[in-house]
Amino acid sequence: MEGKAIIFCAPSGAGKTTIVQHLIKEFRNLEFSISATTRKPRDYEKEDKDYYFFSNTEFLKKISHEEMLEWEEVYDNAFYGTLKSEVDRIWKKGNSVIFDVDVRGGLRLKRKLGDKALAVFVKVQDVSVLKERLKGRNTESDFTLNQRIEKATQEMAEEDKFDVVIVNDELDKALADAREVVSEFLK
Repeated sequence: MEGKAIIFCAPSGAGKTTIVQHLIKEFRNLEFSISATTRKPRDYEKEDKDYYFFSNTEFLKKISHEEMLEWEEVYDNAFYGTLKSEVDRIWKKGNSVIFDVDVRGGLRLKRKLGDKALAVFVKVQDVSVLKERLKGRNTESDFTLNQRIEKATQEMAEEDKFDVVIVNDELDKALADAREVVSEFLK
């Protein structure tokens, strides 16, 4: 493996996906790493664009064959991870890879990729902001919303393990901050 990697992590609802999508438009040589998961696709999600969707059996087989760069059982029987082949595909094209992953996965990627990677944590000032944003999506049941908020509280305690922290209370400023740190890293 060779090339550079930018890892964006945040609790659900902090805005990391919005920031990552903006950066992909800003930087021509930046390409999104499509994550693998065992969860069911949401109505608007497309295979090979938003995620690679696998059954638990298929995902576990990929783990046992060491095809995953990192993986995590984020929720009970809901696995997420990064295929080695996905990163190789992007680097072979001469592009840098950008990840939109959960905090544990992001820290694993940083450990494996070392100085080739910039790890960015996106946060908001308060968990209540995350709860309102997640409610606004209308994609969560009360149970999954509570799961995500509980996980967000744990994830926010990990921010000091990242190279850079961006506060997303004002989107335009967060986008500008992200653009600046990514531009500097890619030089």
